Amino acid sequence: QVQLVESGGGLVQPGGSLRLSCVGSGYAGFTVDYSAIGWFRQAPGKEREGVSWVDCADGTTMYADSVKGRFTISADIAKNTVYLQMNGLTPEDTAIYYCARWVDYGRIPPNLYPRGWEYWGRGTQVTVSS
Repeated sequence: QVQLVESGGGLVQPGGSLRLSCVGSGYAGFTVDYSAIGWFRQAPGKEREGVSWVDCADGTTMYADSVKGRFTISADIAKNTVYLQMNGLTPEDTAIYYCARWVDYGRIPPNLYPRGWEYWGRGTQVTVSS
């Protein structure tokens, strides 16, 4: 069974940085190169929200307004990994962060709504606190 695995979360002070990683696992032939991979987050008591996605084939990206200018998404095809570099973190960024793959790649452009994504990982906790 294919699954994406997130890592890199932790506790950081406001203004700090973290880099999250998302790697495909469970199927030897699974690669991210012809896919869109998205990052989402869910804070306690809140619904899951989209943070960013990247088209790993052409590098197209999209960001939620709340993270523009602070977060950067990128893909390393050779490592089969998608990264989320997070700078200028604030307590409002505290959440469990998940990655997933867009189901309708090549047919429908991705968006930042949680529907339409698959292979969700278990998430990695990011806590921003002094």
